[in-house]
Amino acid sequence: MSDWRSVCTAFVAGLIGLIYPPPSLAQSENPWYKAGQSELRTHLARQPNTATARNIILFLADGNGIATNYATRIFQGQRLGGYGDEHIMAKERMPYLALAKTYTTNAQTPDSAGTAVAFLSGIKTKNGVLGVDETLRRGECDDVAGAQVNSIGDLAHVMGKSVGIISTARITHATTAALYAHAADRTFEHDGAQPKGCVVPDIAAQLLQEMVTGKLDLALGGGRRNFLPRSVTGEEGSPGKRQDGRNMIAEALDAGIQYAWDNASFARLNRDHSAPVLGLFASSHMSYEHDRRDEPSIVDMTQSAINYLSNNQKGYFLLVESGRVDHANHRNNAFRALVDGSAFDDAVARAVAMTDPGDTLIIVTADHGHTMAINGYCGRGSPILGLCMKIDPKGESHRDRPNLAADNKPYTAIGYLNGPGSIITRQADGTYFGTRPVPDQAGVTDPDYIQQSALPRGSQTHSPVDLAIYAQGPWAHLFDGTVEQNYIYHVMRHAFEAK
Repeated sequence: MSDWRSVCTAFVAGLIGLIYPPPSLAQSENPWYKAGQSELRTHLARQPNTATARNIILFLADGNGIATNYATRIFQGQRLGGYGDEHIMAKERMPYLALAKTYTTNAQTPDSAGTAVAFLSGIKTKNGVLGVDETLRRGECDDVAGAQVNSIGDLAHVMGKSVGIISTARITHATTAALYAHAADRTFEHDGAQPKGCVVPDIAAQLLQEMVTGKLDLALGGGRRNFLPRSVTGEEGSPGKRQDGRNMIAEALDAGIQYAWDNASFARLNRDHSAPVLGLFASSHMSYEHDRRDEPSIVDMTQSAINYLSNNQKGYFLLVESGRVDHANHRNNAFRALVDGSAFDDAVARAVAMTDPGDTLIIVTADHGHTMAINGYCGRGSPILGLCMKIDPKGESHRDRPNLAADNKPYTAIGYLNGPGSIITRQADGTYFGTRPVPDQAGVTDPDYIQQSALPRGSQTHSPVDLAIYAQGPWAHLFDGTVEQNYIYHVMRHAFEAK
């Protein structure tokens, strides 16, 4: 009976459509109108995926706030020859989206440690601590044992899955360390950074222990100095930081862990999952993408990790961090922030191409934002790293005539609220005075240009503004609306455990 009613309803609807056709719209042949209709049909066709996630990949661009995300889109699109606005990044093609609130239990503006604990362990905690809840007094090693929390990596390991981490920053830095370490302070990356009498192993020592015991299968990034004693220089000639005399790279090799430090050794790694993989490609942080030479790219590392981890039939959890978007923003150097952000999106695209959305949940987000801001009234096609160009009275964009501020000087499309590029400079007598330099197109498009900012600071600050979460795969539809940042963990756990 219900089928008959459906047929009758469809017949009547079709008949009404013939008798009373929809009104003809003047804009119906407009390409923008057609694109909107096409996008509507795509959204109407979506069906939630409620399968169990075999794999989860969490992509994290450190410091990639909404403004940086927007600027990266324009940058990518303009590099491809377009205006930039119409471009769609790989992560923006994912069907589900939410906004995350990033504050921590003691700070309106968060850091990378407190935020990482949130999305990796499901709780809010203080700035500056790793793998612990908010009851810990920062820096107090004796508090760690009673405040420990478990991460999504711990859950994956218990389920028999493999676990991997990638970062273009030090692999012992806050974001990735929050997956495997418990520390009273994020700066305790080697034993020399810890207070005397600290009973908790330093972060590098905890990473090695996790690999030796099989809880962490793959770690690729920078930070070699934290694994070497002061008496030993690494492959690039930089000395280690450790005071306890331990050469943890030698210990890793003795334990059967594969080790890589440059492109050649990275290419020689055995990716059949027969032995854990440790790649330390720089003494401190890896190079910015623009400056990268003998180091694998974030795309290379992502592809290698997926090939390696996919050998486990039970699946895997992989955390991929583009750590240096944050560092470039701190410097007011938008060029390197956008180049690294673009490489990060390329890594997302590679992961999407290599995985099955039917069994792999991919989440793309950030930990916090920065005070990057996009200046207004730029004509379409204004170079995102250049000057903000005029729109003439007839509505056309002038690519050779910049807008002028009230001081009759041009201004760039990108600026910052604070940082080392401040127009307020310190004088010899200790006072501050503001005289804005006149920017020109050649100067502002140089890779080393420091964007102008308002307030003077040696390092530009984080921002607490909400962040985007993009997702596809099993249970990705649970990302909707405005959520707390620690909610990300709960979706991941549900996706792993759903039956």
